Amino acid sequence: MARIGYARVSSNDQDLDIQLAKLKAEGCEIVRSEKVSGGSREGRAELETVIEFLRPGDELVVARLDRLGRDTRDVLNLIHECEQRKAFVTVLDPHVSTRGEVGHIVLTVLGMVAQMERRFIKERQREGIQQAKAQGRYTGGKRRPDREKVIQFRTEGLGASAIAKRLGCSRMQVYRIIAEQ
Repeated sequence: MARIGYARVSSNDQDLDIQLAKLKAEGCEIVRSEKVSGGSREGRAELETVIEFLRPGDELVVARLDRLGRDTRDVLNLIHECEQRKAFVTVLDPHVSTRGEVGHIVLTVLGMVAQMERRFIKERQREGIQQAKAQGRYTGGKRRPDREKVIQFRTEGLGASAIAKRLGCSRMQVYRIIAEQ
Protein backbone atom coordinates (compact mmCIF):
# COMPACT_ATOMS: atom_id res chain seq x y z
CA MET A 1 0.00 0.00 0.00
CA ALA A 2 1.69 3.19 -1.21
CA ARG A 3 0.90 6.85 -0.64
CA ILE A 4 1.54 8.65 -3.92
CA GLY A 5 1.56 12.44 -3.96
CA TYR A 6 0.60 14.64 -6.89
CA ALA A 7 1.42 18.36 -7.03
CA ARG A 8 0.48 20.82 -9.77
CA VAL A 9 0.75 24.51 -10.50
CA SER A 10 -0.69 26.24 -13.54
CA SER A 11 2.33 28.05 -14.91
CA ASN A 12 6.11 27.88 -15.01
CA ASP A 13 6.59 30.93 -12.81
CA GLN A 14 4.62 29.38 -9.93
CA ASP A 15 6.32 27.39 -7.18
CA LEU A 16 5.66 23.76 -6.25
CA ASP A 17 7.73 23.78 -3.04
CA ILE A 18 4.86 24.20 -0.54
CA GLN A 19 2.81 21.39 -2.06
CA LEU A 20 5.83 19.10 -2.31
CA ALA A 21 6.74 19.73 1.35
CA LYS A 22 3.17 18.94 2.50
CA LEU A 23 3.09 15.72 0.49
CA LYS A 24 6.47 14.57 1.81
CA ALA A 25 5.40 15.45 5.38
CA GLU A 26 2.31 13.26 4.89
CA GLY A 27 4.55 10.30 4.14
CA CYS A 28 4.18 10.09 0.38
CA GLU A 29 6.94 7.76 -0.82
CA ILE A 30 6.46 8.85 -4.44
CA VAL A 31 5.62 12.41 -5.44
CA ARG A 32 4.97 13.43 -9.04
CA SER A 33 4.58 17.07 -10.04
CA GLU A 34 3.96 19.19 -13.10
CA LYS A 35 3.47 22.76 -14.23
CA VAL A 36 0.38 22.71 -16.41
CA SER A 37 -3.13 24.14 -16.32
CA GLY A 38 -5.75 22.21 -14.41
CA GLY A 39 -8.49 23.33 -16.78
CA SER A 40 -8.51 19.94 -18.48
CA ARG A 41 -6.74 16.58 -18.36
CA GLU A 42 -4.92 17.21 -21.64
CA GLY A 43 -1.17 17.56 -21.25
CA ARG A 44 -1.13 16.32 -17.67
CA ALA A 45 1.25 13.42 -18.24
CA GLU A 46 2.35 13.15 -14.60
CA LEU A 47 -1.24 12.79 -13.40
CA GLU A 48 -1.83 10.05 -15.98
CA THR A 49 1.35 8.30 -14.81
CA VAL A 50 0.19 8.41 -11.19
CA ILE A 51 -3.25 7.02 -12.04
CA GLU A 52 -1.76 4.23 -14.17
CA PHE A 53 0.65 3.37 -11.32
CA LEU A 54 -2.09 3.03 -8.64
CA ARG A 55 -2.58 -0.46 -7.25
CA PRO A 56 -5.33 -1.77 -4.93
CA GLY A 57 -5.01 -0.13 -1.53
CA ASP A 58 -2.80 2.73 -2.77
CA GLU A 59 -3.65 6.31 -1.95
CA LEU A 60 -3.39 9.35 -4.24
CA VAL A 61 -2.67 12.40 -2.06
CA VAL A 62 -3.05 16.04 -3.14
CA ALA A 63 -2.55 19.21 -1.13
CA ARG A 64 -5.84 20.78 -2.31
CA LEU A 65 -8.72 19.56 -4.44
CA ASP A 66 -8.13 22.16 -7.15
CA ARG A 67 -4.73 20.54 -7.81
CA LEU A 68 -6.63 17.60 -9.32
CA GLY A 69 -8.78 19.81 -11.53
CA ARG A 70 -11.00 22.85 -11.78
CA ASP A 71 -14.08 21.14 -13.16
CA THR A 72 -16.33 19.10 -10.86
CA ARG A 73 -16.96 16.42 -13.48
CA ASP A 74 -13.24 16.06 -14.19
CA VAL A 75 -12.41 15.71 -10.48
CA LEU A 76 -15.18 13.16 -9.98
CA ASN A 77 -13.98 11.21 -13.04
CA LEU A 78 -10.46 11.16 -11.60
CA ILE A 79 -11.77 9.89 -8.27
CA HIS A 80 -13.82 7.26 -10.12
CA GLU A 81 -10.73 6.10 -12.04
CA CYS A 82 -8.84 5.74 -8.76
CA GLU A 83 -11.70 3.76 -7.26
CA GLN A 84 -11.79 1.47 -10.32
CA ARG A 85 -8.19 0.64 -9.43
CA LYS A 86 -9.35 0.06 -5.81
CA ALA A 87 -7.27 3.04 -4.66
CA PHE A 88 -8.23 6.00 -2.49
CA VAL A 89 -7.95 9.77 -2.92
CA THR A 90 -7.00 12.03 -0.02
CA VAL A 91 -7.08 15.82 -0.03
CA LEU A 92 -4.99 17.45 2.70
CA ASP A 93 -6.63 20.89 2.85
CA PRO A 94 -9.31 20.38 4.07
CA HIS A 95 -8.53 16.81 5.10
CA VAL A 96 -10.98 14.59 3.20
CA SER A 97 -10.59 11.03 1.98
CA THR A 98 -12.62 8.68 -0.22
CA ARG A 99 -12.10 5.91 2.34
CA GLY A 100 -15.61 6.62 3.67
CA GLU A 101 -18.95 7.62 2.17
CA VAL A 102 -18.91 11.05 3.82
CA GLY A 103 -15.63 11.76 2.04
CA HIS A 104 -17.31 11.23 -1.33
CA ILE A 105 -20.06 13.67 -0.49
CA VAL A 106 -17.64 16.30 0.83
CA LEU A 107 -15.36 15.98 -2.23
CA THR A 108 -18.34 16.36 -4.57
CA VAL A 109 -19.49 19.51 -2.77
CA LEU A 110 -15.94 20.91 -2.64
CA GLY A 111 -15.54 20.24 -6.37
CA MET A 112 -18.77 22.09 -7.11
CA VAL A 113 -17.71 25.03 -4.93
CA ALA A 114 -14.29 25.21 -6.64
CA GLN A 115 -15.92 25.21 -10.07
CA MET A 116 -18.39 27.91 -9.03
CA GLU A 117 -15.55 30.01 -7.57
CA ARG A 118 -13.62 29.70 -10.85
CA ARG A 119 -16.68 30.93 -12.78
CA PHE A 120 -17.07 33.89 -10.42
CA ILE A 121 -13.41 34.84 -10.87
CA LYS A 122 -13.72 34.73 -14.66
CA GLU A 123 -16.91 36.77 -14.52
CA ARG A 124 -15.32 39.45 -12.32
CA GLN A 125 -12.30 39.53 -14.61
CA ARG A 126 -14.53 40.01 -17.67
CA GLU A 127 -16.45 42.80 -15.92
CA GLY A 128 -13.20 44.53 -14.91
CA ILE A 129 -11.89 44.40 -18.48
CA GLN A 130 -15.16 45.79 -19.86
CA GLN A 131 -15.09 48.62 -17.33
CA ALA A 132 -11.44 49.43 -18.10
CA LYS A 133 -12.19 49.43 -21.84
CA ALA A 134 -15.13 51.79 -21.31
CA GLN A 135 -12.82 54.16 -19.41
CA GLY A 136 -10.09 53.88 -22.04
CA ARG A 137 -7.62 52.28 -19.63
CA TYR A 138 -7.43 48.78 -21.08
CA THR A 139 -4.33 48.12 -23.13
CA GLY A 140 -4.66 44.36 -23.49
CA GLY A 141 -2.40 41.61 -22.23
CA LYS A 142 1.37 41.56 -22.13
CA ARG A 143 3.07 42.00 -25.46
CA ARG A 144 4.61 38.77 -26.73
CA PRO A 145 8.16 38.84 -28.02
CA ASP A 146 8.67 38.56 -31.77
CA ARG A 147 9.61 34.92 -32.36
CA GLU A 148 11.53 35.64 -35.56
CA LYS A 149 13.61 38.31 -33.83
CA VAL A 150 14.41 35.95 -30.95
CA ILE A 151 15.59 33.29 -33.39
CA GLN A 152 17.50 35.85 -35.45
CA PHE A 153 19.30 37.25 -32.40
CA ARG A 154 20.04 33.73 -31.18
CA THR A 155 21.62 32.75 -34.51
CA GLU A 156 23.68 35.94 -34.32
CA GLY A 157 25.13 34.56 -31.09
CA LEU A 158 23.28 36.66 -28.50
CA GLY A 159 22.43 35.08 -25.16
CA ALA A 160 18.97 34.95 -23.60
CA SER A 161 19.60 37.93 -21.32
CA ALA A 162 20.76 40.15 -24.19
CA ILE A 163 17.82 39.10 -26.35
CA ALA A 164 15.36 39.75 -23.54
CA LYS A 165 16.85 43.18 -22.93
CA ARG A 166 16.64 44.13 -26.62
CA LEU A 167 13.05 42.94 -26.98
CA GLY A 168 11.81 44.17 -23.59
CA CYS A 169 10.65 40.77 -22.39
CA SER A 170 11.69 38.21 -19.79
CA ARG A 171 14.46 35.69 -20.24
CA MET A 172 11.90 32.94 -19.60
CA GLN A 173 9.96 34.00 -22.68
CA VAL A 174 13.16 33.87 -24.71
CA TYR A 175 14.03 30.43 -23.32
CA ARG A 176 10.57 29.10 -24.23
CA ILE A 177 10.89 30.28 -27.83
CA ILE A 178 14.42 28.84 -28.10
CA ALA A 179 13.24 25.51 -26.64
CA GLU A 180 10.48 25.26 -29.25
CA GLN A 181 13.08 25.47 -32.04
